[in-house]
Amino acid sequence: MSRSEIISELCKLLSPERVLTSPEDLIVYESDGLKIFKGKPYAVVIPISTAEVSMVVKLCSKNKIPFIPRGAGTSLSGGANPGEGAVVISFSKMDKILEIDLENRHAVVEAGLVNIWLSQSISKNGLHYAPDPSSQMACTIGGNVAHNSGGPHTLKYGVTTNHVLGLELVLPNGEVVQLGGKTQDQLGYDLVGLMVGSEGTLGIITKATVRLTPIPEAVKTFFASFETMDAASLAVSGIISSGIIPAAVEMMDQLSIHAIEASIHAAGYPQDAGAVLLIEIDGMIDGLDSQTEKITKICHDHGAMDVKVVKDENERKKLWAGRKGAFGAMGRISPDFYVQDSVIPRTKLPSILKKVAEVAEKYQLKIANVFHAGDGNLHPLILFDARIEGQTKKVIKAGEEIAEASVALGGSITGEHGIGIEKRDLMPLIFSSEDLKAMEKVKSVFNPENLCNPGKMFPTQGSCAEPARNVSVSAGW
Repeated sequence: MSRSEIISELCKLLSPERVLTSPEDLIVYESDGLKIFKGKPYAVVIPISTAEVSMVVKLCSKNKIPFIPRGAGTSLSGGANPGEGAVVISFSKMDKILEIDLENRHAVVEAGLVNIWLSQSISKNGLHYAPDPSSQMACTIGGNVAHNSGGPHTLKYGVTTNHVLGLELVLPNGEVVQLGGKTQDQLGYDLVGLMVGSEGTLGIITKATVRLTPIPEAVKTFFASFETMDAASLAVSGIISSGIIPAAVEMMDQLSIHAIEASIHAAGYPQDAGAVLLIEIDGMIDGLDSQTEKITKICHDHGAMDVKVVKDENERKKLWAGRKGAFGAMGRISPDFYVQDSVIPRTKLPSILKKVAEVAEKYQLKIANVFHAGDGNLHPLILFDARIEGQTKKVIKAGEEIAEASVALGGSITGEHGIGIEKRDLMPLIFSSEDLKAMEKVKSVFNPENLCNPGKMFPTQGSCAEPARNVSVSAGW
């Protein structure tokens, strides 16, 4: 079938207003949060039900047309990059909470539901949805499941996979299947676990059944400032080794502090600090005072300039607004930035931060550090100006060197953002060719024709270090 015939069929399956084909509409979908790689879809469809997703996938599969699921487009690894000639399936209208079971503490939601909406809807019942990516004001549950997203509170509450009970999935042939259920223990293969983190390469998530977690009785938040990143890093290790498991431990360096204050104002971040820690503990109120004393002492023992225990919820919200707005705040000091995402053992924080500084000097780039220090998940923000010839290539090389150094220290190339396009050619750093072949065999069972989110996760013949290229997905029409 020709392109015009395919478009006509899509309009019949959905409705013309939910099939986007104009250049001004398509440009919105040319990339996700990773702007370095771009591609132009032939069409964008906006289904309102699983049945419509299934019909679109069947049409694409029959005509050998690639198709790409997309939530809010907040992926920072190119996971929702459309390539050239693919149909983008947007979940912007599949954003409903379908069921809330307070007694059994689970909810059934559509894939396009914005993460924070679920917690907001159940907070009055003393429950919340624990996974809290920094983009939770925009990112969707389906995208979180696809990337196994984490967040500041991962240290205590775990990542997305720890909170998913069941999934509704449209397979690449259009078949609709139910995986898992509404209880924690399911018989047979753990196919839910297989799908979480598969980045849309095994099928398209349309609904998720997720665990709901009680809101803790009490929360205490600390804000500690240090002269150096090394001192703050050692304080983090000291806290964890003492036996305390905080809900969150976030670290920001001086460059990040300045950007946050310039952007958010009155967040309360000290301008003279070399690094700050945002620490949070929660649980039964009776046990928090002793933990507060211990954490305060540990920070001072490691040279803290100041340790402030937050007095009220308003002050806490300001500090967290600063942390969660840190990425966006970089626009105050740089026209472009690239978020690197890798993970290392937290005891290796001083070593990796030294390497990040060396990389910044080598490539003559500014790098701000904002990251989940408690679980060693790094987010170096490499600042640059894409208008300057050659800078984008330098930035990608710098990111690769940081990823390689993380692996050498016993870590991994990604902590929570996923592989996508960005890191597919770095996979051999942590997997042998036999490992990768085994994974591709699993993929071929579900996605034998490689039409569902092609070009993601697995290494290509070329190099990923070619910026802003169009990513071909070999459309057959």
